[in-house]
Formats: sequence, structure tokens, C-alpha cells
Amino acid sequence: MALHELGVVEAAGAIRAGEIRAEDLAAELIGRARHHEPLNTLISLEPERILESARAADLARAAGRPMGPLHGVPLVLKDNIDALGWRTTAGTPALANHRPTRDAGVTAALRQAGALVFGKNPLHELAYGATGNNAATGASRNPYNPQRITGGSSSGTAAAVAARLSPAGIGTDTGGSVRVPSALCGLFGFRPGAGRWPTDGIVPISATRDTPGPIARSVADLTLLNSVVTGHGATPSRPLSDYRIGVPGAFFWDHLDADVAHRCRNVLQLWAHSGVTLVEADIPDLAALLEPASMPLVFFGGVHDLARYLSESGTGLSVETVAGAVASPDVHGLLQMMTDPRQAVPFEHYRTILQRHRPALMSAYAAYLAGRRLDAIAFPTCPLTARPIGEDQTVTLNGEAVPTFATYIRNTDPGSTAGLPGITLPAGLDHEGLPVGLALDAGHGMDQPLLALAAQLEPLLPSVGPPRPFAP
Repeated sequence: MALHELGVVEAAGAIRAGEIRAEDLAAELIGRARHHEPLNTLISLEPERILESARAADLARAAGRPMGPLHGVPLVLKDNIDALGWRTTAGTPALANHRPTRDAGVTAALRQAGALVFGKNPLHELAYGATGNNAATGASRNPYNPQRITGGSSSGTAAAVAARLSPAGIGTDTGGSVRVPSALCGLFGFRPGAGRWPTDGIVPISATRDTPGPIARSVADLTLLNSVVTGHGATPSRPLSDYRIGVPGAFFWDHLDADVAHRCRNVLQLWAHSGVTLVEADIPDLAALLEPASMPLVFFGGVHDLARYLSESGTGLSVETVAGAVASPDVHGLLQMMTDPRQAVPFEHYRTILQRHRPALMSAYAAYLAGRRLDAIAFPTCPLTARPIGEDQTVTLNGEAVPTFATYIRNTDPGSTAGLPGITLPAGLDHEGLPVGLALDAGHGMDQPLLALAAQLEPLLPSVGPPRPFAP
């Protein structure tokens, strides 16, 4: 297997066994990053720093020093995650020269396990978007069709992993920002349950909803990264015949692109034929429960939580300064609205959301899962595949113009708002050769069992395969 095709588990094992050198792997990926530069997957590339770190990893192995589970493995980070020695720009002009003085919690955990920071990835500006089209840094391009979006907001991270520039990467997910780009780029993406992964040192949207999460090319790699960050090992597997998966109706399955509906239904049928019990039933009143709990958390956190990060990171910037310099029209309008005292979410409203509206949504999920003895809920990750770059306001779905952002996160947002763990799995390619994603959400605290279920289902997924060789 070519070095650039190695996943996290494979690369770590080969380095540990002395079958490959970390420096050779890093050099191969640096060459690919240069060749794939037009995809806009890396905010900056610092080859000598990466190679120096890889050489140090090789010397440590040769000297017989202890090696962590990620020893010598290069990983990419979404550029709203702090890493000492690297800028954290969050893809926005006001933070263009921001250099944090310490690692984010997730970065520290990865480095302690031996991982190397390969680079920082572009994102939808300040992580407020589902396309990855950023007026400040340019659009990240989908390796399966460079004229199409990657999805967002962890756009560059997904594109880099899909293009085989890194074995895996870490994004962040508030309403679907790990799973949407993973789905559109043919990858596996995991949103840990709320509070399971550390969120310190990350430019925030909402402290109650944000979480970092891994993007990779296998469930095994997601599981390893999750165990490194959380300290929790894998859950033992069970026979497929022991699993019950809910298939909720209208909210998730209506108004889908025909290819998306067909591919996802085919995968569910294959799971059923392999012994999984599918339970078709709606989550009662889901839309009504979601509406008062979802975006108001973002509107409040986007001001107060960002202000706290800017202060604690010593940027000397105010939220108003950051908002005023935003380059992307969609994000600029949103931030201007959020910082307008006449439209801001008051603390009393925020407290009501946390005390009443969000718990009601969480209770509905818990009752749905427990009442039907379900291990997970299945639904299409996104209602449509990757659309052309530039369709930031509306996209066409089944002949109708629909809002871009709301449509792409429609299915991932409810579980995110409830703080559930979720994963997206590749479900094949549409008639244009663009990836389709199928998602699973599980109950609170069920991160490891969800990953174990996904590992059992992975061999039953249709092959997506790597993107065609890139020609700049």
C-alpha cells in the first residue's frame, strides 16, 4: 500500500514496527500537499517543521524510548483549534496573526500520544457555515469534484483527509460541522457526545453545543483517536442480530435528493438482511421541540463564549472588532445581527433554553431510544450531495430553491442540539460520482457503543474509493 493511503492505525503500527519511517511518511504527504494546493486544504504548509518533528519521532524509536499510540503519525487540525507554534485564525481576518500560547486540550492529548501536527485547515469563516466557501481564505474544494463544495464548517480538514494528505484530522461540530463535510467527501466523521472531548483552546460558537471530533477513512481510526483523547477504550462488539436501529420518518427522510434516498435505503436494507432489526417510527414533535432550543443557543454563545475565548487567549480583541472584520457575507450578516443589542438573546431566554427547551428535546430522544429498545437512530447525513461552489444562499433540491445552510444541517442539527454522539458513514456515490453519507445517532454516554456498532456495519457499506488522481 502507498504511504499516503495508510490510515492512522496502519501508519502508527508500521512506524512502531520499524516498517516505515515517520520522516518518509511526512515527506510523501508534503509532496501530495504541494501537488493538491489548488484544493485549498491547508492554510499554511511548513515542510521543515514537519520533517524535523518526524525525524525526532524516528530517533526516539531508534533509541528505544516509549512510544505513544500515535507515535509519528501526522494529523491535520481545523484552524479554530489551538496548537502551540501555529496560528489560530478561525478563517477570519481579525485573527490572522493570532498565535496561542498553549495547545488546546485535544491538541495536547494527541501530541502526548505521539501525533505530529501536519498543518491547520481552512474552514467556513468562524465555523458559521455548511459549504466551506470562505471569502477571506477561499473555498476548500471537494477532491471528488473540485468545482463542488466540501461541506462545512470543517471543510479543509475533510478535503485534506479525502485527498490523502493526512491519515486523519480533527474538526469541530456544533450543528453538523464534522459530519456534513465528512459525508460530502466520502469519509467517516464522529461527533462525540457533549462534554466527552475537551473544548478548551477552541474558538467557540456555543459552549453548550460545540465539540471537537475526528474525521478519518475508517471506523478503527475514529475509535483510536477517541480512545486517545478520552481515555476510554473500545466497547466489545456484538452480533449484528442483537442490534436495533430506529429509522425515524418525515423530519429526516422527506424531501431528499433521489440519489441520497436510494443509496441510504439500499444500505439499510443490506443491514437488515445481515440481521439488524430496523424499527421505523417517528420521534414525536421533533420539529417543535428543536426550534426553540437550536439556533438561540448559537446566537447567545456566539457573543458571550467568543468574548471569553478572545479574553483568555490574550488577543486584545472584542467580539465587535472580530465581527466588523468578517469577510464572508453570510457570516458577516449573522455576526452583525448577533452583536446588535436589539436582537441579542437575553440571558433570561438563554437560561430558559437550558432549563426547559433543551431538556425537553433530550427527553424526547431518550424516550424514543428507550421505549423501542434502540441502539441508534439512522438517517441520511445530508439531504443532498455536494453542490457547486458559490451557492451559499440557496441550492436546488428536487427542483425547488431551498436555504443552503439550513438544508445541509437539517438532519444533523437535532442530535447536536441534544448533545448526542453521532457518526456519519459513507453510503456510496451518486450518479455524478459524489459521496453520500448515512448517519447514526445514539443516546447520551453511548459514544463507545456507537463506534462499536459502526465498526460492525462498516464491512457492509458500499465502496466509495479514493478520489480520481488530481490534475491541477
